Amino acid sequence: MTAPAPGQSGLQVRGLRRHGLQPLSFDLGPGEAMAVTGPSGAGKSLLLRALADLDPNQGQVSLDGVSRSQIPAPHWRRQVAYLPAEPGWWGESVGEHFHDWSAALPLLQRLGLAADADAWPMQRPSTGERLRLALVRALLQSPRVLLLDEPTAALDAAAVRAVEALIADCLHQGMSVLWVSHDPAQAARVARRQLVGGQGRFFESPS
Repeated sequence: MTAPAPGQSGLQVRGLRRHGLQPLSFDLGPGEAMAVTGPSGAGKSLLLRALADLDPNQGQVSLDGVSRSQIPAPHWRRQVAYLPAEPGWWGESVGEHFHDWSAALPLLQRLGLAADADAWPMQRPSTGERLRLALVRALLQSPRVLLLDEPTAALDAAAVRAVEALIADCLHQGMSVLWVSHDPAQAARVARRQLVGGQGRFFESPS
C-alpha cells in the first residue's frame, strides 16, 4: 500500500457523489467528530455507505493522503468502519460474531451489557442491546474513522450517555467520527461541526 502523503492526515473527501447524493467535499481530522443531520430521506445513510464504499459512488476519498482506490476494500472497511442503523447478524449466538470475547468484555461492560452475553441466542438481545453489541464489534477492529448511523436511536438515557462517553474516549485517542443523529441536542453534544442534509444535498454548519 502507498505510504501516506506528507502533511495529510485524516479523512479527505472531494466530490463524493452517488445516486441520491449530490457532490460533497469535506475533511475530517484525527480526533474530530462531525454530526450529520437532516430529515428522513435526506441521504444521511447514503453518505455513510458511499464513504465506506459499500455502494457504487464516484469522487475522491482518501485516508492520510492515500486514495481509497489504492487500498484493498476489506482493509478500507476496517479502517473506515460503518455501523448501520440495523446491524447484520449471521450466527446463531452472540459470541459467534466476536473473534475475541475477552477483548470485548471491557467495552461491553462500559455499555451495560452482560459478561455472559456471548452465550445468548441472537433472538434474545433487544434492539438497543444489538446496537451496543455492534458498536463494540466495530471498535474491536480499531478503525481510524467510525461512521455511525443513529447508534443510540433505540437506547434509554443511561445507555445513550454510556455510548457518548465511550465515543468521546475514542475521539481523545485520535479516532475520527461521522455521527448521524436525529436529535439536535445530541448533535451539539457530540460534535463541533455538522453536515446538514436535505434531498441529497449537504452543507456544513457549526454544531
